[in-house]
Amino acid sequence: MTSLPPAPTLPHSPDPTLTKVLDLLFEPSPPLHTLTLPILRSTPFPDYATLIVAVSAQLNALASSSTREDTATLSEILCAHPRLGEKKVDSEQSRKEQAQLQGGGEGEGEKLEVLNREYEERFPGLRYV
Repeated sequence: MTSLPPAPTLPHSPDPTLTKVLDLLFEPSPPLHTLTLPILRSTPFPDYATLIVAVSAQLNALASSSTREDTATLSEILCAHPRLGEKKVDSEQSRKEQAQLQGGGEGEGEKLEVLNREYEERFPGLRYV
C-alpha cells in the first residue's frame, strides 16, 4: 500500500492496514504501533491532519512523563527515524528526504556522518535527525 485509505475508515481496518498507515505517515516503529493502534481502532478521524494531531498529543504526553518507561518508549520511536545522510531507509518519505541530502556538495555525506556520531556521543540513545 503506497496510498492511504480514507481516514474515517481506519477503525474498521485490520491491524496490518493500520500499521502500514502509521509506517507511511511516520517511520516503521513497533513502539509507535503499540502506542497508537488503540486509538486508530476506536476513533474515527475525519482526516489525516486530525489523526496526526492525536498522535502528536500521545508523543507529547510521553515527553512530559517522568517515568523511565515512557522516556524509553519515546526514544525508541524517535530512533526509528533514520540518521541524516543514511543510505538505507525504510519509509518512502525518508527515502525522499535522504535523496535531497544526496544532492549536496562533495563531502556532505561524510560531514553528516561526523555530525551524527558527535550528536549520538553527546546524547546517548538519541539520533541526529
